[in-house]
Amino acid sequence: MTKNRLDFALIFFLFFLMSCGTVGKNFNGSQVRSIQNNITSQIEILDRFGLPFKDGIENGQVIWTYQFDQWNFLGPAESKDLVILFDDKSIVTAYRFTTTESD
Repeated sequence: MTKNRLDFALIFFLFFLMSCGTVGKNFNGSQVRSIQNNITSQIEILDRFGLPFKDGIENGQVIWTYQFDQWNFLGPAESKDLVILFDDKSIVTAYRFTTTESD
C-alpha cells in the first residue's frame, strides 16, 4: 500500500511540473504606449524592451516579436505579445500588442 501512495505522489508531482511553463521573456507592457508609428526608432525599441524573442522579415520589412506566455496548474495563464514592423530606415511603421493583463 505504501508503494502505491509513493507512486501516486510521484505521478501527481510530475503532472504538476508538466502543467507549469514559460515561453519568451517578460517585458514591461506599459512601455507599449510610448511607441509611435513613423516616429519611434528601432534603437528606442531596443532600449525599452531589449532584444526581441523572435525577428525576421515580412513583406520586405523587418519584424520583431516580443512574447511572454506563462501558465501553471494553480492559477490563470498570463500572455503578452508585441509585434513591431520597421521600415527600411529602422522606424516603426506598425505594431500590435495583445495581453491577458487588465489595465
